[in-house]
Amino acid sequence: MDIENIPQHNSKTYGGHNKIIYARQNGHYISATCNGWEDEEYATLQAVNALNAETKKAHELVKSGQKSPLYFYMYAYRHDTVSLAQCSGFFQWQVKRHLKPDIFNKLSLKKLNRYAKALNLSLSQLKTVPQTGYDTIN
Repeated sequence: MDIENIPQHNSKTYGGHNKIIYARQNGHYISATCNGWEDEEYATLQAVNALNAETKKAHELVKSGQKSPLYFYMYAYRHDTVSLAQCSGFFQWQVKRHLKPDIFNKLSLKKLNRYAKALNLSLSQLKTVPQTGYDTIN
């Protein structure tokens, strides 16, 4: 894309920030800034809405006792079992197991602290889920 064709649509998904992209100027690629364009904003909003729906469902499953609070926080902080395993140092099969309330409730403080550190939560936050829903996280 030529530098003069970079869209500047002030995307609300950028939060007032710009991102650097590469464009051509006089036959050479240079870095330039962009504050978003409509197609990208639409796709981003669709993805965020899908993630919010998953988080809301996770909240409901935790509230009904089907999943542990870890399940809610995994979605609220945009993780899946793979990324949560990577940042907490557990194996994926262990994370999946810890999503079960009866297993989660028996975890040692050492293991709970690993999750709390990975999610940047206190132990008390990790053990409970907000009453009002996932919107209190964001």
